[in-house]
Amino acid sequence: MRITQADFWALIDTLNGEASELNCQRLAEELGRRPVADIVGFAERHAEALYRLDQEKFGVLPVVDLTDRDGSPFPMSADQFLYTRCAVVAAGRAVWESVFFDVDKFAPYTSTKYDAEWLLYVPDTAYELATGQEWDSSTRYCFETFSNKDGWPDLQD
Repeated sequence: MRITQADFWALIDTLNGEASELNCQRLAEELGRRPVADIVGFAERHAEALYRLDQEKFGVLPVVDLTDRDGSPFPMSADQFLYTRCAVVAAGRAVWESVFFDVDKFAPYTSTKYDAEWLLYVPDTAYELATGQEWDSSTRYCFETFSNKDGWPDLQD
């Protein structure tokens, strides 16, 4: 893989901590000017970062700025949890690494103000910019919620 961890996080740093549509488009354009191997490498590193965050200790946290009608905590959906993990990745390597040691550092990213879904589309967009074709590839790690079986021991048979 041509993209090292350091390369991946340097590219993530160009987001300035926020995976907005504009920031992600700029990142995709930067990647789209690179060799396809770099785009694939970025996708692999990104999928792995999200996969490693796919853990029950994070996924059971409520959305910090929402409550149910009765005032009880509002749980994250599977999609919300994926987008929250994207927000943690977009925040950078230091934040990403810190949450594994302190779940409380993950919690603020459950806020609805963090809409980091755009980060998911960076590899696809970059690939299309580079090749003129749609991305038709999968990564070694699946980043969908509940993919990391070791992260969700209570769901194992």
